[in-house]
Amino acid sequence: MTEPEVLPPPDHRPPAHVVMSDDGITFDGKMKDERPLGGAESAFAELAEALAGRGHLVEVHCRCEAPLVWKGVRWTPLDDSRSLGIPPTADLYIANRSNHLIGQCARAGSRIFWIHNPAGYLLKWRYQWPLFRYRPTIVFSGASHLGTYPRCAAGGSRVIIPYGITPLFLGASPRETIPPPRAIFLSNPLRSLDWLLDVWTERIRPKVGNAELHIFAGSSIYGAIGAAKAERMAPILDRAANLAEAGVILRGPVAKSRLVEEIGQARVFLYRGDIGETFCNAAAEPQAMGLPGVVEDIACMKERVEDGKTGFVVKGQTAFAAAAVRLLTDDALWRQMHAESLERQGRWTWQHAAAAFEKLMVNRG
Repeated sequence: MTEPEVLPPPDHRPPAHVVMSDDGITFDGKMKDERPLGGAESAFAELAEALAGRGHLVEVHCRCEAPLVWKGVRWTPLDDSRSLGIPPTADLYIANRSNHLIGQCARAGSRIFWIHNPAGYLLKWRYQWPLFRYRPTIVFSGASHLGTYPRCAAGGSRVIIPYGITPLFLGASPRETIPPPRAIFLSNPLRSLDWLLDVWTERIRPKVGNAELHIFAGSSIYGAIGAAKAERMAPILDRAANLAEAGVILRGPVAKSRLVEEIGQARVFLYRGDIGETFCNAAAEPQAMGLPGVVEDIACMKERVEDGKTGFVVKGQTAFAAAAVRLLTDDALWRQMHAESLERQGRWTWQHAAAAFEKLMVNRG
């Protein structure tokens, strides 16, 4: 496997004081390691830990349940004060997602607004006003993500920093044996799982009679937000649970440590993609472990899968099914794409992402 590029070390000035804030669901770094967690929350925690690992003093203010120090990061619950308990100074301040966080940490040396969804929602006045007033650097996950925000809209500079790959998914060795025809689905059930079940039952399983589709999905990953969407997810998950005769096995969400084991037993990941995706861990993490996949050419998916090398990027059910059948049955093709995935897809880590965030700091004495 090709080694990742050598990271620049942190500079020789005193460690930076980094403050990060989030006002979404309840989570912290320990929770990330012990149970299933959404992609944006996992990314936030991974970046905090990577910055701490590079020698910086990192404190996070969010809706965590209690104060906690985890992997060098100090986690503190937001309070009910006007400042939410966020300190007024930092070398680097990273506000995550929420409009009312942008202007906190009034004397930050550098101010960043990190977003994780298509940026159309930023055109609402409650976002445009603080973006115009404070002009933070806005961090996007990729080119397609950046393209969702008009050039004329408010804000400071715009920077692309992709998510890193969680260390658990790095360093996999080439597999010695060909895996059985087992496919996995790792995303939100509302992101075209019903579409995939149609393709599986009508076009894939009839051609690969012993194939299995294991679904690691459910509402619990998304906290209170997931609970609110559980009613919409229920009929899709119920349908999956009733397709055992078609080789569909509903497994539910699992912690990342367990997911590593499951990826190591699978042969391919299948995911249509979704217009709401801006990075897609569900595609990035399996490939880093050498698992090729099939996706549709939607939003950022062609940025995650290298078509013809680490999997297939296709259009339509017919092409999707044909590519899936090939990967489930063609051992030579699978070995080739397995090797290419290991070679190409684990090079950008959270340490690389942290180094990119470091470069956004200015005026440090």
